[in-house]
Amino acid sequence: MTDLKAFRRACYEAARQTGGELTEFRISDHPTPNFHQAIITYSHRNVAVVCARDAPLLALAVPRVIEFTPAREAGPLTFVDVPDLVAVLRTAPGFRLLTVTELVGPIDAAKWPRISQYDMRYRQPQTLGEGLFNYWD
Repeated sequence: MTDLKAFRRACYEAARQTGGELTEFRISDHPTPNFHQAIITYSHRNVAVVCARDAPLLALAVPRVIEFTPAREAGPLTFVDVPDLVAVLRTAPGFRLLTVTELVGPIDAAKWPRISQYDMRYRQPQTLGEGLFNYWD
């Protein structure tokens, strides 16, 4: 289980150091999605810092809605590279920030035992990002 307090601290610090404002936390307490989001707002865009619920893994993505009504989004996340934010989050204690290159690349199941073999066979994720951050039930 991810330490939500540590996630919040890391995101507040990242926003502060990069000139953004942390405007929202979207905590997932339902079966799907399997990640939390911290939305950092800049003058020209919003960026989601996504954090896996069951592992200390972070990624940067286009913000997504986690609400179930009227319809929930279920497709893969769009991962982004924000160099200043990457530089700060890369040093966040207790977390590993995954790069866009890693996330859009193929999954090596041997390196990622937290992704269930059932999900690998049934869901057939095409990328590491899809396997780690998803809306599967």
